[in-house]
Amino acid sequence: MATGLVRRAVSRVHSSPAAKLFCARAHASEPHAQHAEPKGRPESNLKTFQIYRWSPDDPKKPELRAYQINLKECGPMVLDALIKIKNEIDPTLTFRRSCREGICGSCAMNIDGCNGLACLTKIPSGSSNATITPLPHMFVIKDLVVDMTNFYNQYKSIEPWLKRKSPAPEQGKEIPQSKKDRAKLDGMYECILCACCSTSCPSYWWNPESYLGPAALLHANRWIMDSRDEYTKERLDAICDEFKLYRCHTILNCARACPKGLNPGKQIINIKQLQLAKGI
Repeated sequence: MATGLVRRAVSRVHSSPAAKLFCARAHASEPHAQHAEPKGRPESNLKTFQIYRWSPDDPKKPELRAYQINLKECGPMVLDALIKIKNEIDPTLTFRRSCREGICGSCAMNIDGCNGLACLTKIPSGSSNATITPLPHMFVIKDLVVDMTNFYNQYKSIEPWLKRKSPAPEQGKEIPQSKKDRAKLDGMYECILCACCSTSCPSYWWNPESYLGPAALLHANRWIMDSRDEYTKERLDAICDEFKLYRCHTILNCARACPKGLNPGKQIINIKQLQLAKGI
């Protein structure tokens, strides 16, 4: 009997004019009540990418070719856009990529005038076109792929491996290093050799074969500062040269361009200070 009375009372409340008006207003205020997106293809958000194109098989001059894609159907990074263009629009587009995590450095290129990794650079917002070109002042192999031979040779020239004069430790034994000495390597060992820093440096542009560049010198300092290495003086002697080292004028474009947040200019200054301290 009591249950029936409660049900009739609730029914009268819900059917009252005030209750109906409240329900209508609440329904109208729901975000998807009147503006629900249609199912199927998402709304378009078109973006145009101007991409540098050149092929050794085609004698034509290099050009910027325009590609338009829907950002609603694309990931947020520049590399996502490049992959979408290659997969769906122009399979001849050529660029390097690998890890997509900012670790390998393969997808280094110039994006809207700034060097960076395509996998870590978000697609520029706004309606203006995005311009993507190869790393500056490098020989282009095809499209966005540049020749890294000289860059890697310079890295090899600083002998980036541990060198010892003491007898090698017994098999299975490591060379101990204190936490304080290990901390001295922070800001250098993280370099991924993407060449963003070196190709942003005017001194490297004008002296690419004689100036080692920010990346190679950063790694040189990494081994100079390693407490386990016993060739510090020899390493300093090897790079004490008017062009190899002293072409650096501390412009610091390298620090701005580094996608890992490193400061090669700071490491170059440290090398110069060590040479002064040792009278080299």
